[in-house]
Amino acid sequence: MEDCLFCKIIDGKIPAQVIYQDDFTIGVLDILPRSIGHTMVIPKKHAETILDLSDDEVAKVFQSVKKVTQLLKDKIKSDGFTIGINHGKVSGQAIDHLHVHIIPRFIGDKGGSIHSVVENPPQKSLQEVKDMIIG
Repeated sequence: MEDCLFCKIIDGKIPAQVIYQDDFTIGVLDILPRSIGHTMVIPKKHAETILDLSDDEVAKVFQSVKKVTQLLKDKIKSDGFTIGINHGKVSGQAIDHLHVHIIPRFIGDKGGSIHSVVENPPQKSLQEVKDMIIG
């Protein structure tokens, strides 16, 4: 896409610190890192969200996420990782091109778990929610 920041990075029009690349994805260091080694894995094909990719394409993205996570584990020596996607503007997606954040975590880093991202428990029972989803 012509005016997409990540597409410009992929096309080499904007510089980035690339730490991984294959035929389908690129791994770049986040310019506003939350931790040393904070990396984004981005499909080279423009897709706004995970729903815009085929199952095979999603598999390729997550194969790259696994490879980058292993690379970071080997080189950064973190104690763990938080891996996630901001899917849509309400979730914090700032660039309309799918990207998976891999954030190295360290004991005492003052970060929270995925559960600390939102606090909006449902007013319905789990059975009611299940019925809404699958009928």
